[in-house]
Amino acid sequence: MESQVRGGTRWKRFAVVMVPSVVATAAVGVAIAQGALAASFSVSGQSFKVSADMLDGTGFVQYGGIAEGTDLKGNKAAHPVAVSGFKTAKIYGMCQSVVTPNVPFFGNVTLQLNAGGGGKPVVGENLYLDVEDLDADAEFTNLDIGVAAGKADKGPGIQKGTEANPYGFAQQADRAVLTDVRQKAWSTTAGTFKLSGLSMRLHKGVKECY
Repeated sequence: MESQVRGGTRWKRFAVVMVPSVVATAAVGVAIAQGALAASFSVSGQSFKVSADMLDGTGFVQYGGIAEGTDLKGNKAAHPVAVSGFKTAKIYGMCQSVVTPNVPFFGNVTLQLNAGGGGKPVVGENLYLDVEDLDADAEFTNLDIGVAAGKADKGPGIQKGTEANPYGFAQQADRAVLTDVRQKAWSTTAGTFKLSGLSMRLHKGVKECY
C-alpha cells in the first residue's frame, strides 16, 4: 500500500497489517479550534502507551502511514503506523503513560495521565491516531474493507496537513466499539479533546498503564 508521509517529502511504500486502532493520547490543554486540525509535524523520539476500558467511536476511517521524526539522540527516524480517524469518540477509563529514561539523579521517570472515569468519558471530535500496535476486542457497524482512502466518506477523511495516496488501501465503518484496549502510539491530533476527571502524576521508575 502507499503510505502517508509526515512533512510532505515523498511517497514511501511499506507493509503493515491494517488493524482497528484506538484511543487518544491525553494532550492536556488542546487549543486547536474545532475542525481545524494540526498541520504536519515531526513526532518525538518516544512512543507512549494508552489503555482504556472502552472506546465508542462514530465515523471511523483507517489507512497506512509513516510517522517521521527523530530518535532520542536526534537522528532521523520513521515509524510505520496505522492512521485511524474518528468523527466523534467517547473513551472510558483512559490511561496514558510515557517513560523518560535515564533522567540525571532520578533514573527512569514515568508521566501517567488518567481520565474518563466514573461514567464520564473523555470526548474527542475529529480525532486522528498514529498507532504502532494494538490489542483489543472490536465490533464494527457497516464495515467496508478495501475502500480507496480518498473515497472513504464515513469518517473525517485524510488528515488535513498531511499527505496520503487517495487510491491507497483503507477501511471505514459507521461505528467502532473497542473494549479492553492496549496500544502503543506515536501521535494524536484532535479538533477538540475534553478530559473529565483528569489526573496527572510523575512516578520515579517505570509505572506504565499496562
